[in-house]
Amino acid sequence: MADAVTKLAYEALQQGKSLVGVAHKEISTRLMEIVAPDGAPKTLPIPPQMLRDLQASHKALLDLDWQEAEAGLYPTNLLFDAPWGDWAARYPLVWLDMPSTWTRRSERNVRDLPTNVETENYPDYYLQNFHHQTDGYLSDHSATLYDLQVEILFNGTADPMRRRVIKPLVQGLRAFGDRPSSSLRVLDVATGTGRTLHQLRAALPQAQLVGLDLSSAYLRQANRWLSQRPSELPQLVQGNAESMPFAEGSMQGVTCVFLMHELPGEARQAVIEDCFRVLEPGGVLVLADSVQLADSPQFEVAMDNFRRMFHEPYYRDYIGDDIDARLSAAGFSGIRAQSHLMTRVWTATKP
Repeated sequence: MADAVTKLAYEALQQGKSLVGVAHKEISTRLMEIVAPDGAPKTLPIPPQMLRDLQASHKALLDLDWQEAEAGLYPTNLLFDAPWGDWAARYPLVWLDMPSTWTRRSERNVRDLPTNVETENYPDYYLQNFHHQTDGYLSDHSATLYDLQVEILFNGTADPMRRRVIKPLVQGLRAFGDRPSSSLRVLDVATGTGRTLHQLRAALPQAQLVGLDLSSAYLRQANRWLSQRPSELPQLVQGNAESMPFAEGSMQGVTCVFLMHELPGEARQAVIEDCFRVLEPGGVLVLADSVQLADSPQFEVAMDNFRRMFHEPYYRDYIGDDIDARLSAAGFSGIRAQSHLMTRVWTATKP
Protein backbone atom coordinates (compact mmCIF):
# COMPACT_ATOMS: atom_id res chain seq x y z
CA MET A 1 0.00 0.00 0.00
CA ALA A 2 1.30 3.42 -0.91
CA ASP A 3 1.67 5.99 1.84
CA ALA A 4 0.80 9.67 2.21
CA VAL A 5 4.38 10.83 1.65
CA THR A 6 4.57 8.92 -1.62
CA LYS A 7 1.27 10.42 -2.72
CA LEU A 8 2.55 13.94 -1.98
CA ALA A 9 5.70 13.18 -3.95
CA TYR A 10 3.60 11.97 -6.90
CA GLU A 11 1.42 15.08 -6.81
CA ALA A 12 4.50 17.31 -6.64
CA LEU A 13 6.09 15.48 -9.56
CA GLN A 14 2.97 15.84 -11.71
CA GLN A 15 2.58 19.50 -10.81
CA GLY A 16 6.21 20.10 -11.77
CA LYS A 17 5.80 18.32 -15.09
CA SER A 18 2.67 20.31 -15.81
CA LEU A 19 4.43 23.60 -15.12
CA VAL A 20 7.35 22.63 -17.33
CA GLY A 21 5.03 21.66 -20.18
CA VAL A 22 3.02 24.89 -19.96
CA ALA A 23 6.16 27.03 -19.72
CA HIS A 24 7.81 25.29 -22.66
CA LYS A 25 4.79 25.77 -24.91
CA GLU A 26 4.35 29.40 -23.87
CA ILE A 27 8.00 30.31 -24.48
CA SER A 28 8.28 28.40 -27.76
CA THR A 29 5.05 29.91 -29.09
CA ARG A 30 6.16 33.46 -28.28
CA LEU A 31 9.55 32.80 -29.84
CA MET A 32 7.96 31.40 -32.98
CA GLU A 33 5.74 34.49 -33.29
CA ILE A 34 8.91 36.59 -33.36
CA VAL A 35 11.24 34.42 -35.43
CA ALA A 36 8.77 32.71 -37.79
CA PRO A 37 5.44 34.55 -37.63
CA ASP A 38 4.17 32.92 -40.82
CA GLY A 39 4.36 29.57 -39.06
CA ALA A 40 2.55 30.60 -35.90
CA PRO A 41 -0.73 28.65 -35.61
CA LYS A 42 -3.94 30.68 -35.40
CA THR A 43 -5.33 29.09 -32.28
CA LEU A 44 -8.58 29.97 -30.52
CA PRO A 45 -8.64 31.43 -27.00
CA ILE A 46 -9.46 28.97 -24.22
CA PRO A 47 -12.82 29.82 -22.58
CA PRO A 48 -12.59 30.14 -18.77
CA GLN A 49 -15.11 27.34 -18.21
CA MET A 50 -13.13 24.97 -20.44
CA LEU A 51 -9.99 25.76 -18.48
CA ARG A 52 -11.81 24.86 -15.26
CA ASP A 53 -13.08 21.65 -16.86
CA LEU A 54 -9.56 20.74 -17.97
CA GLN A 55 -8.20 21.36 -14.48
CA ALA A 56 -10.93 19.20 -12.93
CA SER A 57 -10.31 16.40 -15.45
CA HIS A 58 -6.57 16.64 -14.85
CA LYS A 59 -7.08 16.21 -11.11
CA ALA A 60 -9.50 13.32 -11.64
CA LEU A 61 -6.97 11.56 -13.88
CA LEU A 62 -4.17 11.84 -11.33
CA ASP A 63 -6.47 10.78 -8.47
CA LEU A 64 -7.48 7.68 -10.43
CA ASP A 65 -3.87 6.92 -11.34
CA TRP A 66 -2.93 7.05 -7.67
CA GLN A 67 -5.93 4.98 -6.57
CA GLU A 68 -5.17 2.19 -9.04
CA ALA A 69 -1.53 2.07 -7.92
CA GLU A 70 -2.57 2.08 -4.26
CA ALA A 71 -4.99 -0.77 -4.98
CA GLY A 72 -2.09 -2.81 -6.40
CA LEU A 73 -3.13 -2.80 -10.06
CA TYR A 74 0.42 -1.69 -10.84
CA PRO A 75 3.35 -0.86 -8.54
CA THR A 76 3.59 2.63 -7.08
CA ASN A 77 7.12 3.06 -8.39
CA LEU A 78 5.68 3.02 -11.92
CA LEU A 79 4.24 6.48 -11.18
CA PHE A 80 7.79 7.83 -10.98
CA ASP A 81 9.40 5.65 -13.64
CA ALA A 82 10.75 7.65 -16.58
CA PRO A 83 14.19 8.08 -18.20
CA TRP A 84 14.74 11.43 -16.48
CA GLY A 85 18.47 11.70 -17.19
CA ASP A 86 17.95 10.72 -20.80
CA TRP A 87 15.17 13.27 -21.27
CA ALA A 88 17.22 16.03 -19.63
CA ALA A 89 20.08 15.32 -22.02
CA ARG A 90 17.72 15.39 -25.01
CA TYR A 91 15.78 18.50 -24.05
CA PRO A 92 18.23 20.91 -25.77
CA LEU A 93 17.74 18.87 -28.95
CA VAL A 94 14.01 19.67 -28.83
CA TRP A 95 14.86 23.38 -28.99
CA LEU A 96 17.46 22.87 -31.72
CA ASP A 97 14.86 21.02 -33.78
CA MET A 98 12.27 23.79 -33.57
CA PRO A 99 13.51 26.06 -36.40
CA SER A 100 13.07 23.28 -38.96
CA THR A 101 9.62 22.57 -37.55
CA TRP A 102 8.66 26.23 -37.87
CA THR A 103 9.96 26.30 -41.44
CA ARG A 104 7.87 23.28 -42.44
CA ARG A 105 4.80 24.83 -40.84
CA SER A 106 5.40 28.17 -42.63
CA GLU A 107 5.91 26.45 -45.97
CA ARG A 108 3.08 23.96 -45.37
CA ASN A 109 5.60 21.27 -46.24
CA VAL A 110 4.29 17.99 -44.84
CA ARG A 111 6.36 15.62 -47.01
CA ASP A 112 9.82 16.60 -45.78
CA LEU A 113 11.13 13.09 -45.20
CA PRO A 114 14.56 11.41 -45.30
CA THR A 115 15.74 10.76 -48.85
CA ASN A 116 16.76 7.20 -48.04
CA VAL A 117 13.22 6.10 -47.15
CA GLU A 118 11.95 3.25 -49.32
CA THR A 119 8.49 4.69 -49.80
CA GLU A 120 7.09 1.51 -51.32
CA ASN A 121 7.32 -0.11 -47.87
CA TYR A 122 4.80 2.28 -46.34
CA PRO A 123 1.20 3.31 -47.02
CA ASP A 124 0.92 6.79 -48.53
CA TYR A 125 -0.90 8.23 -45.50
CA TYR A 126 2.11 7.34 -43.32
CA LEU A 127 4.61 9.31 -45.43
CA GLN A 128 4.00 12.67 -43.76
CA ASN A 129 5.47 14.91 -41.08
CA PHE A 130 2.84 14.22 -38.44
CA HIS A 131 2.99 17.04 -35.85
CA HIS A 132 5.38 18.78 -38.31
CA GLN A 133 8.11 16.77 -36.64
CA THR A 134 11.41 16.25 -38.40
CA ASP A 135 11.46 13.09 -40.57
CA GLY A 136 7.92 12.09 -39.59
CA TYR A 137 8.17 8.69 -37.95
CA LEU A 138 10.99 7.56 -40.20
CA SER A 139 14.31 8.32 -38.52
CA ASP A 140 16.28 7.64 -35.36
CA HIS A 141 16.34 11.41 -34.75
CA SER A 142 12.55 11.51 -34.66
CA ALA A 143 12.36 8.47 -32.38
CA THR A 144 14.94 9.96 -30.03
CA LEU A 145 12.81 13.06 -29.37
CA TYR A 146 9.31 11.59 -29.53
CA ASP A 147 8.66 10.59 -25.90
CA LEU A 148 9.92 13.88 -24.54
CA GLN A 149 7.86 15.83 -27.07
CA VAL A 150 4.73 13.92 -26.07
CA GLU A 151 5.41 14.54 -22.37
CA ILE A 152 5.62 18.26 -23.08
CA LEU A 153 2.51 18.21 -25.26
CA PHE A 154 0.40 16.55 -22.55
CA ASN A 155 1.95 18.52 -19.67
CA GLY A 156 3.33 15.35 -18.12
CA THR A 157 0.12 13.28 -18.30
CA ALA A 158 1.06 11.00 -21.21
CA ASP A 159 1.87 8.00 -19.00
CA PRO A 160 -1.12 8.45 -16.66
CA MET A 161 -3.34 8.46 -19.74
CA ARG A 162 -1.57 5.41 -21.21
CA ARG A 163 -2.10 3.57 -17.93
CA ARG A 164 -5.85 3.80 -18.37
CA VAL A 165 -5.64 0.78 -20.66
CA ILE A 166 -4.26 -1.41 -17.86
CA LYS A 167 -7.39 -1.99 -15.78
CA PRO A 168 -9.73 -2.98 -18.65
CA LEU A 169 -6.99 -5.15 -20.11
CA VAL A 170 -6.37 -6.99 -16.83
CA GLN A 171 -10.10 -7.41 -16.33
CA GLY A 172 -10.53 -8.74 -19.86
CA LEU A 173 -7.74 -11.26 -19.46
CA ARG A 174 -9.63 -12.84 -16.56
CA ALA A 175 -11.55 -14.72 -19.25
CA PHE A 176 -8.42 -16.89 -19.43
CA GLY A 177 -7.99 -17.24 -15.68
CA ASP A 178 -7.72 -21.01 -15.94
CA ARG A 179 -4.42 -20.67 -17.84
CA PRO A 180 -0.94 -19.87 -16.54
CA SER A 181 -0.19 -16.15 -16.75
CA SER A 182 2.97 -16.95 -18.68
CA SER A 183 0.90 -18.43 -21.52
CA LEU A 184 -1.06 -15.23 -22.17
CA ARG A 185 0.00 -13.11 -25.17
CA VAL A 186 -0.71 -9.39 -25.27
CA LEU A 187 -0.05 -7.35 -28.40
CA ASP A 188 0.53 -3.58 -28.33
CA VAL A 189 -0.31 -2.18 -31.77
CA ALA A 190 1.66 0.89 -32.91
CA THR A 191 3.94 0.45 -29.93
CA GLY A 192 6.31 3.23 -31.01
CA THR A 193 9.14 3.62 -28.52
CA GLY A 194 7.66 1.07 -26.12
CA ARG A 195 6.26 3.31 -23.36
CA THR A 196 2.94 1.45 -23.29
CA LEU A 197 4.70 -1.92 -23.26
CA HIS A 198 6.65 -0.78 -20.21
CA GLN A 199 3.43 0.21 -18.43
CA LEU A 200 1.86 -3.15 -19.28
CA ARG A 201 4.86 -5.11 -18.02
CA ALA A 202 4.47 -3.60 -14.55
CA ALA A 203 0.91 -4.91 -14.32
CA LEU A 204 1.46 -8.18 -16.20
CA PRO A 205 4.91 -9.40 -15.10
CA GLN A 206 4.45 -12.93 -16.45
CA ALA A 207 2.58 -12.35 -19.72
CA GLN A 208 4.21 -12.56 -23.13
CA LEU A 209 4.26 -9.01 -24.51
CA VAL A 210 4.55 -8.24 -28.21
CA GLY A 211 4.97 -4.80 -29.76
CA LEU A 212 4.20 -4.03 -33.40
CA ASP A 213 5.11 -0.83 -35.25
CA LEU A 214 5.57 0.26 -38.84
CA SER A 215 8.71 2.31 -38.09
CA SER A 216 11.99 0.43 -37.79
CA ALA A 217 13.54 3.56 -36.24
CA TYR A 218 10.97 3.65 -33.45
CA LEU A 219 11.40 -0.08 -32.84
CA ARG A 220 15.14 0.44 -32.52
CA GLN A 221 14.49 3.12 -29.91
CA ALA A 222 12.04 0.80 -28.11
CA ASN A 223 14.66 -1.95 -28.08
CA ARG A 224 17.35 0.39 -26.72
CA TRP A 225 15.10 1.70 -23.99
CA LEU A 226 13.38 -1.51 -22.91
CA SER A 227 16.57 -3.58 -22.94
CA GLN A 228 17.97 -1.36 -20.16
CA ARG A 229 15.20 -2.42 -17.79
CA PRO A 230 15.24 -5.64 -15.76
CA SER A 231 12.56 -8.21 -16.53
CA GLU A 232 11.71 -6.58 -19.86
CA LEU A 233 11.63 -9.08 -22.71
CA PRO A 234 8.97 -8.03 -25.21
CA GLN A 235 9.01 -9.25 -28.78
CA LEU A 236 9.24 -6.31 -31.20
CA VAL A 237 7.92 -6.80 -34.72
CA GLN A 238 7.84 -4.44 -37.71
CA GLY A 239 4.58 -4.48 -39.60
CA ASN A 240 1.49 -2.66 -40.78
CA ALA A 241 -1.38 -2.79 -38.29
CA GLU A 242 -3.85 -3.14 -41.18
CA SER A 243 -2.43 -6.60 -41.93
CA MET A 244 -0.39 -7.90 -39.03
CA PRO A 245 2.07 -10.81 -39.28
CA PHE A 246 0.34 -12.85 -36.56
CA ALA A 247 -1.86 -15.91 -36.79
CA GLU A 248 -5.59 -15.72 -36.33
CA GLY A 249 -6.59 -16.12 -32.68
CA SER A 250 -3.00 -15.96 -31.45
CA MET A 251 -3.47 -13.17 -28.88
CA GLN A 252 -5.56 -12.99 -25.72
CA GLY A 253 -5.26 -9.22 -25.38
CA VAL A 254 -4.58 -6.30 -27.74
CA THR A 255 -3.90 -2.68 -26.86
CA CYS A 256 -3.63 0.26 -29.22
CA VAL A 257 -2.73 3.72 -27.91
CA PHE A 258 -2.81 7.04 -29.82
CA LEU A 259 -3.01 5.49 -33.30
CA MET A 260 -6.61 5.88 -34.49
CA HIS A 261 -6.49 9.67 -34.94
CA GLU A 262 -3.54 9.37 -37.33
CA LEU A 263 -5.33 7.05 -39.74
CA PRO A 264 -7.78 7.76 -42.55
CA GLY A 265 -11.17 6.13 -42.03
CA GLU A 266 -10.56 3.05 -44.20
CA ALA A 267 -7.27 2.27 -42.47
CA ARG A 268 -8.89 2.85 -39.07
CA GLN A 269 -11.47 0.18 -39.85
CA ALA A 270 -8.85 -2.18 -41.28
CA VAL A 271 -6.76 -1.97 -38.10
CA ILE A 272 -9.77 -2.68 -35.89
CA GLU A 273 -10.72 -5.66 -38.06
CA ASP A 274 -7.21 -7.09 -37.93
CA CYS A 275 -7.17 -6.68 -34.16
CA PHE A 276 -10.34 -8.77 -34.14
CA ARG A 277 -8.68 -11.39 -36.36
CA VAL A 278 -5.58 -11.89 -34.19
CA LEU A 279 -7.60 -12.15 -30.96
CA GLU A 280 -8.67 -15.52 -29.63
CA PRO A 281 -12.42 -15.75 -28.92
CA GLY A 282 -12.94 -14.27 -25.47
CA GLY A 283 -9.97 -11.95 -25.98
CA VAL A 284 -10.07 -8.24 -25.19
CA LEU A 285 -9.19 -5.17 -27.24
CA VAL A 286 -8.43 -1.88 -25.45
CA LEU A 287 -8.13 1.25 -27.58
CA ALA A 288 -6.98 4.61 -26.23
CA ASP A 289 -6.98 7.78 -28.26
CA SER A 290 -8.13 11.38 -28.23
CA VAL A 291 -11.50 12.31 -26.83
CA GLN A 292 -14.12 13.11 -29.46
CA LEU A 293 -16.80 15.73 -29.97
CA ALA A 294 -19.62 13.36 -29.01
CA ASP A 295 -18.22 12.45 -25.59
CA SER A 296 -16.33 15.63 -24.69
CA PRO A 297 -18.01 18.63 -26.36
CA GLN A 298 -16.73 20.87 -23.57
CA PHE A 299 -13.21 20.40 -24.98
CA GLU A 300 -14.05 21.28 -28.59
CA VAL A 301 -11.77 24.34 -28.60
CA ALA A 302 -8.85 22.26 -27.32
CA MET A 303 -9.45 19.67 -30.05
CA ASP A 304 -9.62 22.39 -32.69
CA ASN A 305 -6.43 24.02 -31.42
CA PHE A 306 -4.64 20.67 -31.53
CA ARG A 307 -5.51 20.39 -35.21
CA ARG A 308 -4.39 23.98 -35.85
CA MET A 309 -1.06 23.59 -34.03
CA PHE A 310 0.01 20.25 -35.47
CA HIS A 311 -0.17 18.57 -38.82
CA GLU A 312 -2.85 16.00 -38.08
CA PRO A 313 -4.58 15.43 -41.43
CA TYR A 314 -7.11 12.87 -40.17
CA TYR A 315 -7.88 14.32 -36.75
CA ARG A 316 -10.97 16.30 -37.78
CA ASP A 317 -12.46 13.14 -39.28
CA TYR A 318 -11.47 11.11 -36.23
CA ILE A 319 -13.11 13.34 -33.61
CA GLY A 320 -16.42 12.94 -35.44
CA ASP A 321 -16.03 9.21 -36.12
CA ASP A 322 -18.16 6.53 -34.48
CA ILE A 323 -15.59 4.13 -33.02
CA ASP A 324 -18.29 2.11 -31.27
CA ALA A 325 -19.89 1.43 -34.66
CA ARG A 326 -16.55 0.47 -36.17
CA LEU A 327 -15.88 -1.99 -33.35
CA SER A 328 -19.35 -3.47 -33.75
CA ALA A 329 -18.95 -3.77 -37.53
CA ALA A 330 -15.71 -5.69 -36.99
CA GLY A 331 -17.56 -8.22 -34.82
CA PHE A 332 -16.75 -7.04 -31.30
CA SER A 333 -19.27 -7.17 -28.46
CA GLY A 334 -19.44 -5.79 -24.92
CA ILE A 335 -18.27 -2.41 -26.19
CA ARG A 336 -17.86 0.29 -23.56
CA ALA A 337 -15.89 3.51 -23.30
CA GLN A 338 -14.74 6.05 -20.75
CA SER A 339 -12.90 9.37 -21.00
CA HIS A 340 -9.93 10.51 -18.90
CA LEU A 341 -8.82 14.10 -19.48
CA MET A 342 -8.02 14.19 -23.23
CA THR A 343 -8.04 10.41 -23.74
CA ARG A 344 -10.96 8.14 -24.58
CA VAL A 345 -10.58 4.42 -23.78
CA TRP A 346 -12.68 1.76 -25.51
CA THR A 347 -12.91 -1.84 -24.36
CA ALA A 348 -14.38 -4.60 -26.54
CA THR A 349 -14.46 -8.39 -26.54
CA LYS A 350 -14.24 -10.92 -29.34
CA PRO A 351 -17.21 -13.32 -28.89
